[in-house]
Amino acid sequence: MELMMRKASRSAASLLICRGFATKSHILAREKRRFPHVPTVDFSSIREANDVIRLFRETVAMCPQPSFLVYNKLLSLLAKMKKHTVALSMFDEMRQWSVPVNEYTMNIIIGCCCHLNRIDFGFSVLGYFLKRDCNPNATTFNTLLKGLFLVGNVKKAETFFQKVLTLKLCEPDDIMFLTVIDGLCKAGKSLTSLDFLERTTYKPNVYSYNAVIDGLCKDGLVDDALHLLSEMPDKGVQPDVVTYNSIIHGLCSCSRWNEVKYLLLVEMLHDKVPLNVVTFTTLMDVHCKDGKIREAESILELMVKMNVFPNIITYNAMIEGYCRSGNVDEAWCLFQDIPRIGLKHTIVSYNTMIHGFFGSSRFVDGWKLFKDLEAQHMRPNLCTYNILLDGLCLNRQFDEAFSFMRMMEDKGVNPNMVTFGTLIHGLCKVGKLNIARNLVNQLPSKGLRPNVQIYTTLIGSLFKEGLDEEAKGLLFEMEKNGSAPNAVTYNIIVESLLKRNKVYDAIPFMEEMYKRGFLAHSTNVSMLLNVIRGEGKDGNLLDVIKRVLL
Repeated sequence: MELMMRKASRSAASLLICRGFATKSHILAREKRRFPHVPTVDFSSIREANDVIRLFRETVAMCPQPSFLVYNKLLSLLAKMKKHTVALSMFDEMRQWSVPVNEYTMNIIIGCCCHLNRIDFGFSVLGYFLKRDCNPNATTFNTLLKGLFLVGNVKKAETFFQKVLTLKLCEPDDIMFLTVIDGLCKAGKSLTSLDFLERTTYKPNVYSYNAVIDGLCKDGLVDDALHLLSEMPDKGVQPDVVTYNSIIHGLCSCSRWNEVKYLLLVEMLHDKVPLNVVTFTTLMDVHCKDGKIREAESILELMVKMNVFPNIITYNAMIEGYCRSGNVDEAWCLFQDIPRIGLKHTIVSYNTMIHGFFGSSRFVDGWKLFKDLEAQHMRPNLCTYNILLDGLCLNRQFDEAFSFMRMMEDKGVNPNMVTFGTLIHGLCKVGKLNIARNLVNQLPSKGLRPNVQIYTTLIGSLFKEGLDEEAKGLLFEMEKNGSAPNAVTYNIIVESLLKRNKVYDAIPFMEEMYKRGFLAHSTNVSMLLNVIRGEGKDGNLLDVIKRVLL
């Protein structure tokens, strides 16, 4: 058993490819005898992967051999346990023992390859089974499509799907169409999925429409989503609560409240579509993020009156709303009430509450809650660590912050751009620019590239401290590295120079803002108006300022 587990730790799929899927038969190391009945296999004792391996060993020793259905079930159990490499290793042994296989075996093994992000092995497995006259079905092609989308090979997925349709390799089903549409939408190609939905001769179901509508809303194409919603009844497809929830979320994100009310009070009532917990939570979440905590409370009360029970996501939204509005004590009371109403905290609950404590300078309470998180045997995620790092920076504990980041790496948690951005922002805020600059220089060695936000933070701080030439050099480096400065970058530069009364030094940056179509923010507008009143006789300066302001 242990030998098999060690063998599984190697890339079993690679082993399959290297052997070229050898077809030679292997003689069983036992004398086969005939029995009047096929032996039965007891699966009831299986609890973990080792149990599957033990049963496999017992099964291959049976005479006569049980049906291939038994082996398929063993493989399927490993796949459900997410022991994909072990399943591939077992399949390799099955081949060596000449165990019969069928199309179901093929689909399981291809699925394991895809879950391991080895879609190339998946296609090799397909070729192996084709040579043995195993015909792929819709499940086979659907699994391969999922694998292609999983590794981000969207173009190949589109081409492969078109090949399946053109060559009529199988009869596409609802699941296959949903896989393609969902994959396109998650890749940010919602318009492509919309075009496919409108051109296909196949009649999509409500799940396909929901995937496209959700993708359009997430891409900010709410009007396209509304148009598609209006077409659904004519196509014989009735919108459901999932359809409306996606539209409502999209409209709320754009603050189009009148249209939200129309959907809720007219269309959903007319179509007798009941509001569910997602509908209410979406409305509450948007109000909380807008700082409208009392409106969110009213929605929560209405939700309960309509016998729709809030879930932990609902309460997490309320906790965030209270923290955003500065009502940390109310957030903490709600956090404590959650277990009493029969719900369990999630990592999001802890992250939100810790962030709320730190935002109110209650650092001791934040770290105490983190200790409670660990005591509950809940695993912190990268977001948790970033929040804790931010707390250290807010409290100006930079030595501890660097030690904490090293501890993250020791635990196998790789810092991301948010991690470094948090530390760089904190360093710049207290004038530790050399350390911040060195940290930016280290990013490529971490496999990361400084983004616009990080460059903007450091450039603004350099101008603020009067290190103009170094700041200009970093601005040039920024553009050279493909991170074009945005309106925020230029506004921060202009603001820093104006505060130092370097009005004429700010002119080239104001002119560049004008060329790029950027507008001055309110703080700069106010300072520039003061300049006009004080420097009104300088015509060139006046012209530049007017162009930026008007």
